[in-house]
Amino acid sequence: MTASRRTFLQLSATAALSHVFRSPLFADDASSRELCRRLISDPLRPQYHLLPASNWMNDPNGPIFFGRQYHMFHQYNPDGAVWGNMHWAHAVSPDLVHWKHEPIAIAPTRDGDDRDGVFSGSAVLDRGIPTVIYTGVAPPKTEADATLRDGKHVWREVQCLARSRDPLLRTWGKLPQPVISAPPPGMAVTGFRDPAFWREADSWWLILGSGTREKGGAILLYRSTDLRNWTFLRPIIEGGASGKNTTNPVDDGDMWECPDFFPLGGKHVLLISTMGKAHWKVGTYKNQKFTCEKEGIVDHGAYYAAKSMLDRDGNRILWGWIPETRPEPEHAAAGWAGAMSLPRLLSLTADGELAMKFAPAVTQLRGAPGSSGQTQSHAQQKAVADVRIANLSAEMQIEFRSKPGQTVELRLVSEAGPTFALISMVDHAGKRELNVNGIVALLPGSSGSPIRLHAFLDGSVLEVVANNTTAITARVYVAPSGPLRMRIDGEPEIRSLEVWQMKPISRNRLTSPLCD
Repeated sequence: MTASRRTFLQLSATAALSHVFRSPLFADDASSRELCRRLISDPLRPQYHLLPASNWMNDPNGPIFFGRQYHMFHQYNPDGAVWGNMHWAHAVSPDLVHWKHEPIAIAPTRDGDDRDGVFSGSAVLDRGIPTVIYTGVAPPKTEADATLRDGKHVWREVQCLARSRDPLLRTWGKLPQPVISAPPPGMAVTGFRDPAFWREADSWWLILGSGTREKGGAILLYRSTDLRNWTFLRPIIEGGASGKNTTNPVDDGDMWECPDFFPLGGKHVLLISTMGKAHWKVGTYKNQKFTCEKEGIVDHGAYYAAKSMLDRDGNRILWGWIPETRPEPEHAAAGWAGAMSLPRLLSLTADGELAMKFAPAVTQLRGAPGSSGQTQSHAQQKAVADVRIANLSAEMQIEFRSKPGQTVELRLVSEAGPTFALISMVDHAGKRELNVNGIVALLPGSSGSPIRLHAFLDGSVLEVVANNTTAITARVYVAPSGPLRMRIDGEPEIRSLEVWQMKPISRNRLTSPLCD
């Protein structure tokens, strides 16, 4: 059941959701001031990645360029640095890099279909009006209504629509009823969430993450002419059943969540998240059917819920959630959890596989070069020895060639000697591997061919991309007592090495100056 257009416009004007962002940092009491001091002085907290002023964040939601600036929404818990009470937080940027926090954009409605959480979704411009569809969760009315069972929660998932006529996107009006209120009849789903939608010809098309234990993960396809009344067509793609019976079906691949779907380089790309990783599938999309031709993993490390957008120039930009890998009591005590990845520019390789590199906008943050050199020589060795990285904040680019059967190790070590991070490349028996602090991924390319590493260190976050094809994001919860030095072992032929200190995007580690 949907509301009439008149009812919706009245709702937009008179009952828009706008919750002012109230982190504990705004309270003027001793505990809040102590939290503020702790966040500012925490060396593990990133300085140029986007994250909220405090508390928990996860999935990027509805990134969009509107009103001459970029808007990023993301999952956010205003009550603490652990998962729960999901809202859509909001940040804006003129350049994909420098972010400013805005008030919370969308919050649960008391007694509404999203009373237990405003889950992930997407944003589009509908005749110039920013419009989002997201998953709302609430207790099931009956046992049969439940679509989410993960061992801790039993919820009914529905798809909700909200629009904003605010040029700053600070206030949003919700439709009073879901636009998709239940899974397809007869389908016993293992999940029903995270809509992504787009305009194609004279219709809107929407996909949802789902699956069944009997068939495995699936992405469901819907069609609409007005964004409000949706007709289920078919799964756009299905996986295979795991044969397992785990508590949370996402863990074994029987449910695919956080889908995204877009054209790229003459093909289409489908992104899904399951089994702890974000996966890509490249293939052909015709007559509303997707045929996968190549597939792989977006990032082999701490990276999930990949979501893309078009920048102001029409380039496809990818974002991802960088989760914590330390125990929950530790990030709860720290007062913050999670970060947004740096923006990555997507393309396809000549072989039709997904390729990525860090968006050029990130170079704005380069400070003084820590070292620079080309070709192998005594001067190159000195350039490596002279590298100093202060405040766990740097960009590193290195290109080298190793001999078949050789292992090359790039170490970041503290002045006292212990290894902070180890990036190694192994070339043996025609198989190459990239290893970042024990996280291993295959590295395409022929034995002995050049390897180009591009890495960003920011507090406890280390993002590494090799040859624009293989990415690993690692979390490193070690705070060295002084600057880091670089050491390269294995005697590779180093063609170039460049290191820069990176400038923070605020002066107090909080992205926005909240503790002045």
